[in-house]
Amino acid sequence: LVLLGLVAFSECIVKIPIRRVKTMRKTLSGKNMLNNFLKEDPYRLSQISFRGSNLTIHPLRNIRDIFYVGNITIGTPPQEFQVIFDTGSSDLWVPSIDCNSTSCATHVRFRHHQSSTFRPTNKTFRIIYGSGRMNGVIAYDTVRIGDLVSTDQPFGLSVEEYGFVHKRFDGILGLNYWNLSWSKAMPIFDKLKNEGAISEPVFAFYLSKDKREGSVVMFGGVDHRYYKGELKWVPLIRAVDWSVHVDRITMNREVIACSEGCAALVDTGSSNIQGPGRLIDNIQRIIGATPRGSKYYISCSAVNILPSIIFTINGVNYPVPPRAYILKDSRGHCYTTFKEKRVRRSTESWVLGEVFLRLYFSVFDRGNDR
Repeated sequence: LVLLGLVAFSECIVKIPIRRVKTMRKTLSGKNMLNNFLKEDPYRLSQISFRGSNLTIHPLRNIRDIFYVGNITIGTPPQEFQVIFDTGSSDLWVPSIDCNSTSCATHVRFRHHQSSTFRPTNKTFRIIYGSGRMNGVIAYDTVRIGDLVSTDQPFGLSVEEYGFVHKRFDGILGLNYWNLSWSKAMPIFDKLKNEGAISEPVFAFYLSKDKREGSVVMFGGVDHRYYKGELKWVPLIRAVDWSVHVDRITMNREVIACSEGCAALVDTGSSNIQGPGRLIDNIQRIIGATPRGSKYYISCSAVNILPSIIFTINGVNYPVPPRAYILKDSRGHCYTTFKEKRVRRSTESWVLGEVFLRLYFSVFDRGNDR
């Protein structure tokens, strides 16, 4: 995994633009080459390639400021779905036409009888996420991510869903390691890698701070014009998920968490920065946030006076400034993006979600487990 400062098109790379799905808050616009280009001509990107690269970018619809989603297709002829590209999970699934849950009724459902390449199985599975769960069945069909095509790809079809009614995405495309797959089916990135469909076993995310188009996930290489400086590689703790070792978490040069080192999962499927309840509560207290319902609220003027919270990873400081960890809701009230991590472990662990990844371009290297 590599983390570094953002900026703005490289070789044998497939890029899928992922749109930030937004709450009603007003966001600060980041200024970079890609966003300026998107504002001027957002619909011409899918026709553009650079230096002979295999580049695919889809302009996507912006809905709320919570998720980054991209379009894929499944079946023959192709049926389109809006999915989260999620480094926190390993399975690809979309709703089945046979799903009668309320969640499924609000999303696009896969019509298997309309696909000539569909192959069913009797294998069932279930997935439990932090905010919902699904029960489904494994099937096989052709899946396309831009110009990348995986034939006879195993994927999940949900027949029951809980907790996704108000989530504006159809399904999830997991990019974590195979061993974490709930269905035990081969993840699409592993299949593309094993079949030589991508030139390098890496993918990368640029998550724009602009509330309109501009975000991308790229497969098979790194477009170096999306960042400044050198890549700062961080080895994984183990080659089983995208967790890295954090040295400490500080504010105003004082350690406020991770005092003896800790693990942090770099998770593109999470909106927040998550940690142990007692440490999250302590951070909320330090910055002056107070609980109200499921969120901690704070004066909007605090954005101008609070210090950055610094995550030191592999000896490098990664500041998260207050403009990143304080957001505004639809009523104009400000709240913090720190959240208690629900899955408890014997050792201290954190989740670095989109709040962190909007600040730092991230490259996930499966070939070197970093």
